[in-house]
Amino acid sequence: MKSLLQAYMNVSLILRVTIALVLGVIVGLVGGQTVANWLAPFGDLLLRLLQFLIVPIVLFTLMVGINQASQGSMGRIGRKVFLYYVGTSALAITVGLVVATLFSPGSGMTLDESAEVSVPDNPGFVQALLNVVPDNIVSAFAELNLLGIIFTAIVFGVALLKLRNSESQAALGEHLYRMVEGLKEVTLKVMSGVLQYVPIGVFAIVAETVGEQGVATLLSLGDMVMVLYIALGVQLLIYCGLMGLFGVKLGAFFREARTPMATAFATQSSSGTLPLTLEAARRLGLSQGVYGFSLPLGATMNMDGAAIRIAISAVFAANVVGAPLDFMSMLQIVLIGTLVSIGTAGVPGAGIIMIATVFSQVGLPIETVALLTAIDALVGMGCTALNVTGDLVGTSIIARSEGENLTDSTETPATDSGAAG
Repeated sequence: MKSLLQAYMNVSLILRVTIALVLGVIVGLVGGQTVANWLAPFGDLLLRLLQFLIVPIVLFTLMVGINQASQGSMGRIGRKVFLYYVGTSALAITVGLVVATLFSPGSGMTLDESAEVSVPDNPGFVQALLNVVPDNIVSAFAELNLLGIIFTAIVFGVALLKLRNSESQAALGEHLYRMVEGLKEVTLKVMSGVLQYVPIGVFAIVAETVGEQGVATLLSLGDMVMVLYIALGVQLLIYCGLMGLFGVKLGAFFREARTPMATAFATQSSSGTLPLTLEAARRLGLSQGVYGFSLPLGATMNMDGAAIRIAISAVFAANVVGAPLDFMSMLQIVLIGTLVSIGTAGVPGAGIIMIATVFSQVGLPIETVALLTAIDALVGMGCTALNVTGDLVGTSIIARSEGENLTDSTETPATDSGAAG
């Protein structure tokens, strides 16, 4: 048993995750719903372990990052992060519309008038902004209000920075900083252990998802799924072009990004994958002052995969009802979809809210959303993987614009090799 465990630990993490993905698909197709139910607890355990790490890793990483950067650079980085997230969201919706227009998913299908879908209330952009400031720190942590946790980390991080720079309390501030830095390192040690369970959890989640969805679901709406993944591929190529322009080495980037990408694909959770995304950024050699801010914010606000889903869902719905979108409707979708993806991301049912809000604005029937729920998991897997990739791409580009040199993963100390594969 010990030799088997040692052999498992010696295999790189990404190879273990890849094997887990393939085996999960096979087992899910063969075992069906029965196997899905049996494996569900193992997948739930992975999600719980990752969510368990979100609060400490975001809080301590961001506080340490702020104290390693100047206040002026934080403001400059914040502006770059915001512009990147807004710009790529609009670009992703445009890509989705172009690809969907070329392939016309939904043509020839008919709308089931009896279909119903429950759409959560849209909190609105103003309320979403207000929710950034938690009225109770404890509840923000307990409810995993990621924007509230980021706000708390920024406020206390800046306060700690001012304390360290003061003449009368510099020593106290330095002691507190060392304590926070130590807590961050302890959290990373815990995460290195959790990473060893990731392949097992990924296998269980994929097998459960495939077992529940089945082949029939994929075939019935296969054109919609195919078009969406083509659009995701186009957006990924655009990312590669942007990274090339800023001198980011694609080989080193994907060597570290592939583990959070694969985990996001399986778990369908950008926030849940955040600990792995932060670890990938650290191994890329990015400064905590950049990735400690951009990645947690991106996990709640930057949804390029979801933006593509909005666009393709709109074209799909228009084709189903026999009313193809005109240019003005497409332009409206780009503008509304960009705002909606930022204003509603991070709230329960965000995907449905975004699609339903855009549909109502351009006059598409909400009932068509019910058709899309059948392939929700299959679509969500690819979209979430792209969401996480977009966050890391933006962080790498912004770091390069700040004059940072990304570290090739082959230069990473050997003591970390088991954690990132």
